[in-house]
Amino acid sequence: METAYNTLRVGGDSRGIATLMLNRPEVHNAFDETMIEELQQALQHLDNDHQTRIVLLRAEGRSFSAGADINWMKRAAGFSEEENFQDAMALAGLLSTLDNLSKPTIAYVQGPALGGGVGLISCCDIVAAAGKAVFALSEVKLGLVPAVISPYVVRAIGARAARRYFQSAERFDCEAAHRLGLVHEIVDDEADLEPIINALLVGGPNAQQISKQLVASVDNRPVTRSLLEQTARTIARVRVSEEGQEGLNAFLEKRHSRWNKSNEK
Repeated sequence: METAYNTLRVGGDSRGIATLMLNRPEVHNAFDETMIEELQQALQHLDNDHQTRIVLLRAEGRSFSAGADINWMKRAAGFSEEENFQDAMALAGLLSTLDNLSKPTIAYVQGPALGGGVGLISCCDIVAAAGKAVFALSEVKLGLVPAVISPYVVRAIGARAARRYFQSAERFDCEAAHRLGLVHEIVDDEADLEPIINALLVGGPNAQQISKQLVASVDNRPVTRSLLEQTARTIARVRVSEEGQEGLNAFLEKRHSRWNKSNEK
């Protein structure tokens, strides 16, 4: 089943893998206000869809995303500061939605990801890229800054690397992106994502959602009594949940859990 928007396509399979395809190859999948709005709508729909287990973000054509569309930037150049603020907040809302999605997210980067394209993949849980992919945070070349994407990019590559690439706007290759932590896996093609997908399909959906929230809640926090109690309460609550009980029983009975749609035997 595939749904067509003006700027993207959304499809799914029987295992619950929803593919969200950026579909403006003629402009290297650069995004404008329409694509931002449609991506937001699609992500919110998938987040609320109980059949969706994993969201796979892909792109049509040679580029993953060239960042902001030039015509969109031309329009924004004539905006007032307040209008620019509201425009930027729409992108901020999209990135927040993607970052906080309750389902596991995978980005497959088949070509260049520039500016806001790096922001999109920085919000995904897992990033796999083809060896030919290149990356850049090129905003300063236009006298601009990667402000809205900065929380996610800095988290992904670290402050030290961000200080370099935010200012130099240098392009860096897939190997460098892997060393920096922006890319988890370098792959030959999309078929190489199957082991990652299978691994995700084995996990309990609720446990995965809580695990994602857990990372955000404990990151960069001191190990205090309060944090110890928070983590202990979390596992106690999960153990007695319906999903936790099913997972433990499946393990003890040496069978697949009810949610397991992995192709692995």
